Parts: sequence; structure tokens; C-alpha cells
Amino acid sequence: MSSDTLAKVPAASGTPQPADVPRIVPQRRYGQWAAAVVVLALLGLAVNSVLRNRAFQWDVVADYFTSDSILRGLWLTLWLTAVVMVLGFALGTLLAAFRLSANPVLRAVGWGYVWLFRSIPILVQLLLWFNIGALYPQVLGVKTVDLLSPVAVAIVGLTLHEAAYAAEVVRGGIVSVDRGQIEAAQALGLSPWRRWWRIVLPQAMRAIVPPAGNMLIGTLKGTSIVSVIAVNDLLFSAQLIYHRTYQVIPLLMVATLWYAVVTSLLGIGQYYVEKRYARGTETTR
Repeated sequence: MSSDTLAKVPAASGTPQPADVPRIVPQRRYGQWAAAVVVLALLGLAVNSVLRNRAFQWDVVADYFTSDSILRGLWLTLWLTAVVMVLGFALGTLLAAFRLSANPVLRAVGWGYVWLFRSIPILVQLLLWFNIGALYPQVLGVKTVDLLSPVAVAIVGLTLHEAAYAAEVVRGGIVSVDRGQIEAAQALGLSPWRRWWRIVLPQAMRAIVPPAGNMLIGTLKGTSIVSVIAVNDLLFSAQLIYHRTYQVIPLLMVATLWYAVVTSLLGIGQYYVEKRYARGTETTR
């Protein structure tokens, strides 16, 4: 039978023909498109307002963005953030071990520390440490005023504050590890150190890294509060300049832009660290 003859053979009864199949029409989402247009229009107006508003004085921002005093303040901010995070997580890990201990005294001490330092605002803590000389004029024969400089006060206050949150982050990561993993490692005869290093920690890091990254970014921004005790960080450096030049908005924009740059870089680093520790899970697909 020729191909022309086959083309003329009618289809079997009951078989739907292409012309009989209902055509699927995608739903038209006019509301979403209208909302997107409105949002883009408002965003464009906001950006245009910022760029064209002469009060921002973008030429002044460009002049001071890489000035020596601003860069020195930025360096102190970064250094302070790194020191506080290292010390805070070291103390926080110890406190997390206290809270997970079978010893009720250690559990009570760990819980009490976390409760106390999460209850007191960080500004109040810094002011208390800054005025600690009123309570203890001397420590080991040394005047407290000479012992605790403003930078030392900032390190102590921020570290004690961050340690309370780091303890909960570490504890949450450890308890997220399935108990069966630890029991399986015990059955294989692994030592406690190898169980912790090879089994518990790699799995706990998946739960620890995201909040730890957020803590790092929060600590970076939180260091700006040390300007109240005259620590020459990024914000205080900007304040010193605008107290002299009265160019408040441009100098605040300089500090804002530097915070935005650094937090963006930290956010990128956090993404890749999270991706590394999430290998083998469904979230990496």
C-alpha cells in the first residue's frame, strides 16, 4: 500500500485526533506583571533620587572613600571582627560542651552564661566594662583604667556577648547529628576523638556554618557600636572627619558603602563554605 493510500485510511473509532485534543493555554498572570512593573518603577525612582540628590555629595564620598583615616578605621574594624569571632567561638564551644555535659553543675553554668549575656544589650555591656574601674579600681595592683584600654574593652565586651550566641550555634549543630551515627562509630571501635573529628563535626558543620556566617556579618556590623567608647573603627573615623568638616551625609555614606562591600564579600565566602559542607545532600542538586 502506498504512502498516499495510508494517509487516507481513517483512524480507528474512539481514537482522539490532534484536532480533538484540547489546547493547553498557559494562565496569564496579569497581576504579577503589573506588580513587577510597579516595583521596577519605584526602584528606578529611588535610584534616580539617590544619584541626583546633591545632598549626598558623591564627589566628597569619592574623595574620602580611600582616605588614610578611613582605611585605618576599616582595618581596625576587620581586625576586631576577626579577633572577636575567634575568641567568641572558642569560648562558645566550651560553653556548648558545658551545656551538653552530664554534669548538672556544668550544664547550669553554661545555661546561666547564655541567659545572662543574651539578656543584656551589647551597648550596656560595653558601657559597664568601660566603667569597670568604678567597681574594681585595681586588679592585681594595677589600675583598671591602665589595664583596659578602649580597644581591650571592645574585645572583652563583644567576645563575651558573641560567645553566648556561638554556644547555641555550636550546641544546635552537635545535637542535629543523628544519634545512630555516633552509636555506629562506637560499634566500629572508634576513639572518642576520632568519633568527634570524623563523624560528629563534619555533619554538625552543615548546621553550624549558616548561622555562624550570619554571626560573622552581624559582628562586623556590630563593631560600629564601639564608636561610643572612642574606639577608632570605621564609623568613628568617619565621625571624626565630619565633626571637622560638617559633611555628615557623605561621610556616613562612605562608612555605609564600605560595610556593604565587606559584607557582600563575606556573603560570597559564606555561600561557598556552605556549599562545601553541604556536599552529598539534596540541597546541592
